[in-house]
Amino acid sequence: MTDSTKQYAVAKSDAEWKAQLSPAEFQVLRKAGTERPFTGEYTDTKTIGVYKCRACDAELFRSETKFDSHCGWPSFFAPLAEDRVEYIEDTALGMKRVEVRCANCGSHLGHVFEGEGYGTPTDLRYCINSVSLALQPE
Repeated sequence: MTDSTKQYAVAKSDAEWKAQLSPAEFQVLRKAGTERPFTGEYTDTKTIGVYKCRACDAELFRSETKFDSHCGWPSFFAPLAEDRVEYIEDTALGMKRVEVRCANCGSHLGHVFEGEGYGTPTDLRYCINSVSLALQPE
């Protein structure tokens, strides 16, 4: 799933990731899976804090950028900083999308979509799997 030519700050073998992550976390974070819509623990969360990568603990999103998109997954309109995430063209499933990964460990987070109908300051919706995140409340 990760770019084999890129060197990440946190790099582990599949065996090491499997020992650290639950089966669901491994499937999403390391194999680019997705959780079922409206089932994630952070879909409707309003808690103030920072959302971190569940695999490597890198800070990725702030609660102030989270919004209700009603898409079934937690949605944000911007990452904490652009260098916290990386973008990969995703043409799987016969459509063109932009995958979002943690820039620190290469873990799959979700996808980002552009559209004026989101009503956000950036016209972006980062649709992120709850299982990819760990919320640190303030």
